Amino acid sequence: MTRELKFGRRAARSGKAKSMVIFLHGYGADGADLLGLADPLAPHLPDTVFLSPDAPEPCRNNPMGYQWFPIPWLDGSSDAEATAGMLRSIDDINAFIDARLADEGLTIDRLGVIGFSQGTMMALHILPRRAEPVAAIVAFSGRLLQPETFTAEAVSKPPVLLIHGDQDPMVPFQEMGLAGEALTAAGFETYGHVMKGTGHGIAPDGLSVALAFLKDKLPGA
Repeated sequence: MTRELKFGRRAARSGKAKSMVIFLHGYGADGADLLGLADPLAPHLPDTVFLSPDAPEPCRNNPMGYQWFPIPWLDGSSDAEATAGMLRSIDDINAFIDARLADEGLTIDRLGVIGFSQGTMMALHILPRRAEPVAAIVAFSGRLLQPETFTAEAVSKPPVLLIHGDQDPMVPFQEMGLAGEALTAAGFETYGHVMKGTGHGIAPDGLSVALAFLKDKLPGA
């Protein structure tokens, strides 16, 4: 049984949504942490509705925030707990996507997903395994989970933009290259942008590149 995710929503500025962007936040954060990115994006994407859910579990390291799954080396959880948490969140996110698209009267090809850190890990794991591709994935500062099974399990192949800071102390910058190699080898249309001098965060240049990518890939943008 899936868990219903609480979420924030910013309506399309035009009054009629022709596309949707869903944000998936990082470990220890919440949906509001990324929903603020709608403020600089919305003027350029007036027909886009923005949604940002909270992950389903309170974060073990930050009870004020949430997690998609526990991280053993940060919170002392076991590998089995991390895997179980990830599998439950996969079902939760898939159910959330389907329900929210239905609410807005939109189809999956009109959805863009922006992930950050653990949210990127979920996006890169879930979306290629869905039957139909989303319009775009923007993957900030994350990595590819279970790369050994990725090529065999990738059913749909949406375009992906990888963005990472080259001074990231949390998710090593090298993970961007590893993900890019796996995506390209699997036949994905893959792009990359390096936020020079940036740690574990989203710099203005990264957000600008993400906006240009979404404007190019989202229908009607």
